[in-house]
Amino acid sequence: MHQKLIIEKISGVLEATDDTYDAKLTQMLDNAKRIFIAGAGRSKLVGNFFAMRLVHGGYDVSVVGEIVTPSIKSGDLLIIISGSGETEQLIAFTKSAKKIGANIVLISAKSSSTIGDLADAVFQVGNPEQYGKVLGMPMGTVFELSTLLFLEATISHIIHEKGIPEEVMRERHANLE
Repeated sequence: MHQKLIIEKISGVLEATDDTYDAKLTQMLDNAKRIFIAGAGRSKLVGNFFAMRLVHGGYDVSVVGEIVTPSIKSGDLLIIISGSGETEQLIAFTKSAKKIGANIVLISAKSSSTIGDLADAVFQVGNPEQYGKVLGMPMGTVFELSTLLFLEATISHIIHEKGIPEEVMRERHANLE
């Protein structure tokens, strides 16, 4: 019962998400010198999934907050994952990156927010009506799972468009595990 509830809910959110986002996001990724990904809580974990797959796809990617993350510069791309677009720490990251001249993408449940107003692009996953309380899917689960699948679909788009063989991706995968 709960598996079906989750699958139906996430499917509905993805169906309501603009189907041109994968190509638009891919273009922004390709135009960036380097890519930085930030989120908070479970959204940060979703960002970690995305960062790993981007590395497998051949991109230069860093996760904000890691001890080895370099400084962001003009021409880089900061991707913020925030359901609300109002997380204080992420607002601070956005303002700093904007001041330096980096491009900003917000992936959010809302089309308008503090971070969204500063961003060069906002990719709204689903629509606000889909994010009411859902029994069995508490505290942001709908956004986080929908965003995870949206970003995995974007990776699928990249792999398909660029013809990246899985063997090449495996060569880029961490081998000190």
